[in-house]
Amino acid sequence: MKTYNIPIFVPHRGCPFDCVFCNQKRITGADSGVTAADVRNITDAHLKTLPKENRRVEAAFFGGSFTGIPIEEQSELLGAAKEYLDRGDIDGIRLSTRPDYIDREILDNLLKYGVTTIELGVQSMDDEVLKAANRGHTRGDVVRAAELIRAYPFTLGLQMMTGLPGDTEEKSIRTADEIIALKPGLVRIYPTLTIKDTYLEKLYRAGKYRPQTLEEAVELVKKLLLKFEANGIKVIRAGLQSTEEICENGSVVAGPVHSAFREMAESAIYRDIIYEKLQSASCARADIFVSPKEISKAVGIKRSNVIYIKNALNIDIKIHSDENLKKREVRCVCC
Repeated sequence: MKTYNIPIFVPHRGCPFDCVFCNQKRITGADSGVTAADVRNITDAHLKTLPKENRRVEAAFFGGSFTGIPIEEQSELLGAAKEYLDRGDIDGIRLSTRPDYIDREILDNLLKYGVTTIELGVQSMDDEVLKAANRGHTRGDVVRAAELIRAYPFTLGLQMMTGLPGDTEEKSIRTADEIIALKPGLVRIYPTLTIKDTYLEKLYRAGKYRPQTLEEAVELVKKLLLKFEANGIKVIRAGLQSTEEICENGSVVAGPVHSAFREMAESAIYRDIIYEKLQSASCARADIFVSPKEISKAVGIKRSNVIYIKNALNIDIKIHSDENLKKREVRCVCC
């Protein structure tokens, strides 16, 4: 069964802070308010394009800080979405918000309107990084909000960023460890991109901020994916979704942007597995077997893993499918 989100963008609503990386108009492609009528129109339009069977559909309020807008407006928007939930046209309602805009009154209201998933923009669990990013909340706010949400029948999602000002690989890994301790049901990982018309762009152009390179971000996210998976936490996204704005030729000034970012991180995992299995081999050629669904990741974008193994170990490899193998299982046969 495939899950489909009906994206309803509420750009920069409910948030008094200007995070250094944030330009919601460019990130979401939306710059106006949303009404209940908009929710219905957007939902109707998307439902017409979706398959009728073997699906899970969720209305998803993205952008801004949903629970920071007046509770009457929250109720109006959620009420429109709940009409579809009550009729069985959709299966859930999800939203994203800030950890400092969570309390019992808000959660009681979200529960009343059928919200199923709440995602918190954590970004980092390091207070110095949060301060440098002008987030306006602390690590303690994240812990408090996560514990409150887990006391309700919501699915808790936590979003983290890598490469923020003042961040390091070690701090990002510690953030992942602390997120794991909060027991979320899902996680998103967003490498920081420098977007036009943000304070981060000013810092970058002034030489006061160095963004992650694509290679650095891939290597770090590779480690984070393995860490979350080892703890049974699903990573539902790694890297911002590509749009006309979020792409190499769009509004991204600098940073690790790539339309297949997650694929690159997953491929790096296979590269390491293959290298480890072959590093002591004494053969000139090897056949590599993986799950049929994982072949493209094992080969790598533009055959990057094949080329890497050839350069590093002087072994020519050919990737084959084996239906008996699961994700990340690799069998090597030297020739």
